[in-house]
Amino acid sequence: MSLALRRWQRAPGSLTARLKALGERFEVRTLRQRVAPLLPEERCVLGAGRHLVREVVLCVDGVPLVWARSVAPARTLRGPWRALAGLGTRPLGQLLFDDARVARSALVPHHWHRGHPGHGRVRRDWLTVTGADWPAAVVAGRSSVFKRRGAKLRVFEAFAPELIEFASRTKNQAAGPEFRA
Repeated sequence: MSLALRRWQRAPGSLTARLKALGERFEVRTLRQRVAPLLPEERCVLGAGRHLVREVVLCVDGVPLVWARSVAPARTLRGPWRALAGLGTRPLGQLLFDDARVARSALVPHHWHRGHPGHGRVRRDWLTVTGADWPAAVVAGRSSVFKRRGAKLRVFEAFAPELIEFASRTKNQAAGPEFRA
C-alpha cells in the first residue's frame, strides 16, 4: 500500500470536506439503506440487535473514489441518530462534523483481503457502480465510531486506488499538500 493511501487512512476531520476540495462536484450515490446483518467487527463495536446499514459510493466529478458503510442501532433512529434515516443522497459527513455534540473515536486502518465478508460486498457494489472490479486485491480503508448522547454510529470508508491518482492531478489543491500523492 502506498504512503499516500496510508495518509488518507489517517487523515483527521471530514472525509466529505476533503473529497469536496478535490473537484467541482461531490456526489453521494446511495446503494442501500436498510436493516441488515452486521459484519463481525461491527457486532464487536455495536452489539447485537437490529441495525440500520447505509452503503454509499462517494464520487468527485463523476469519478467513484470511496465506498462507505455506516451502521447505527435501529433504536437510535428515534433519538440521537434520527437524521440518519432521512439522509438520502446527502453526505453523512455534514451530519457528523456540523454537530459539536458528536465525538469521534480514533481512526482504525483496515485491510480487507479476499475472504473477508466486507471484501466481497465492496467488490460487488463497485462492479454495480463502475462496471469494473475493485481495482486492488485488498480493500484498504478505515473505520471510526461516532457518539452522540451515548449512541454509537460506526463508519467504514474504503479508498479506491484511483483516489490517489485523482488527488494528485486535481486542479484544486485545497486538500492540502499532506494529502496529495
